[in-house]
Amino acid sequence: MTRGEPDTRPSEARLRLLTTATKIFYAEGIHSVGVDRIIAEAKVTRATFYRHFPSKDDLILAYLREVHQMDRGAVDAAIATSPSPVDSLLAIAGSIAQNVQSPGFRGCAFLNAAAEYPDTDHPVHQEIIAHRQWFLDTLTMLMAQVHEETADPAARHFVMLRDGAMAAGCLFNPALVSETFLRGIEGLLRINTERQSTESAR
Repeated sequence: MTRGEPDTRPSEARLRLLTTATKIFYAEGIHSVGVDRIIAEAKVTRATFYRHFPSKDDLILAYLREVHQMDRGAVDAAIATSPSPVDSLLAIAGSIAQNVQSPGFRGCAFLNAAAEYPDTDHPVHQEIIAHRQWFLDTLTMLMAQVHEETADPAARHFVMLRDGAMAAGCLFNPALVSETFLRGIEGLLRINTERQSTESAR
């Protein structure tokens, strides 16, 4: 930052509040955690909390946007380091499988939040839908480079496999769930790659 420019960096207190909320919301749920708990664990005053987040909903939205940025970063990295669309999709699947096996895994933060905010008009629910639409759009773009005609159903199939792995990873052996998920994605990509090869050979 040069002299005379405004400091646009997030304040330490805001970062502490968001980090605390992200950890507790994911581990314990959103409705069960009150503002007082966040304030106490973040070690800030109530006035500081409300200066950064006028309501609990504002904090929840910031939490979901933070998780979205983490997910987006992982997907962008997978695409940037992969030589082909198929490799990108496999890398994305690999990142998901790794997440399922990570310590403290409690499923998809967005699916968990959707269960707590079913009202489609609520800003939190709309944030969830926006995240999922981004993920679907990204997969559809990649799938179109594998086999354009089946890109949409193939991308939706990927999302359903991913959602299943996220749910099952909390209930069953995470390593087995991850292996099953990856095999499903490999099969999906193999089918669509073969379709493209067959059509190109005609």
